[in-house]
Amino acid sequence: MTTLQVGTRAPGPFAAFRIRHFGFVWFSGLVWHMCRWGVAFLGTYLINDMTGSPRLVQLAGTTLYAPLLVGGILGGVVSDRWDRLATVRMQMVLLVPLSIGIGLLVRAEAISVGIIYAFMFVVGLGWVSDMTSRRALILDLVGSDGLDKAMAMESLSLSTGMVLGAVLGGYAVDALGIASSYMLVGGLSFVGFLALVPVTTPPKLQRSSSDSPLRDLAEGLAVIRRNRSVLSILGITMIANFFMFSFFPIVPALADELGAEPFFVGLLAGGTGIGMMTGSLLFARWTPGRRGLVYVGGVALGMVFLVPFGLAGIYGLALAAVIGTGIGAGFFGSTQSTLVMEAVSDEMRGRALGLLSMAIGALPVGMYALGELAEWVGVGEAIATSACCGGLAMALWLRRHPEVLALSG
Repeated sequence: MTTLQVGTRAPGPFAAFRIRHFGFVWFSGLVWHMCRWGVAFLGTYLINDMTGSPRLVQLAGTTLYAPLLVGGILGGVVSDRWDRLATVRMQMVLLVPLSIGIGLLVRAEAISVGIIYAFMFVVGLGWVSDMTSRRALILDLVGSDGLDKAMAMESLSLSTGMVLGAVLGGYAVDALGIASSYMLVGGLSFVGFLALVPVTTPPKLQRSSSDSPLRDLAEGLAVIRRNRSVLSILGITMIANFFMFSFFPIVPALADELGAEPFFVGLLAGGTGIGMMTGSLLFARWTPGRRGLVYVGGVALGMVFLVPFGLAGIYGLALAAVIGTGIGAGFFGSTQSTLVMEAVSDEMRGRALGLLSMAIGALPVGMYALGELAEWVGVGEAIATSACCGGLAMALWLRRHPEVLALSG
């Protein structure tokens, strides 16, 4: 067996793929993101079709992302104490029967909004596992020297999965119907599980030195108070997720106002992912030293483009604007986990990612708030208002907690 090459440097944006087993983990992550975004698209599309209510559509997103808020730090404890590879495998394989079951309920016309919400909550639990265990596993594989390019590729897998999950979801609804589309998600999840079969656990794993999970939990929460850099990062993450990313579930409602057919609804929903792919590749090629500045700048860029996205009123302009938002999100996603993991000790990385997941947990709250606002002022106006408020909130946060701006590679 070839020895794992930890921390190997290689030129070019795709250097991480030269490290043993990274390609399998990356492909599995791509499939997982496809499935997650496919579930998100199918759920919001189906609820919008069933109810026509922006509030109920946004609540679908809220249930999908709620586990991040309540379970992120617990997922971090699991990542630091147990086998990360086994955890990632388990959350992939569990999605298979659940997705097929939902498809059968849709086919039997026995589906309800409540069942869709429950399923999306379970998928959200899987994302907590993925967020805390897969990304820490990537660091185990590539080491600190290879982390920038590896996390840029991880961001690329997320954005590619977003595009494919949404666009193929829209196509599948047209070509196969919603029931078969859910079953397709189950099949893809099994493919992602199979991709992890050849992967072996790296010989050097960081694990908690504590014999108490409760002590691990307390130490993880204490990072917020003790580490000002982590606090600064988490604040920006909360603002970005509350004000910028919260528009995802409501895209079908906006596309409906623009008169888009299902495939073009999926394309609009995947527009952010197209931009993220571009931003991630640019970061991997460029690899700037000022990670913190790129992180904050990505959020600012994304919010600027959200205003014309919401107010364009023309499909082509809205698509171009949401791609611009995605480019900013690509810079944000390529630096987010790296900044957090590099700001703490090795044995705290899983819990630090758990805290990051909790900060991302601001997303379901933002989704609910955006849905309520959309009921009052309209979908597009609500998106633009949220972006403007987010820009102001970020400026105020950085005035008090500017540490993230100084963080470098």
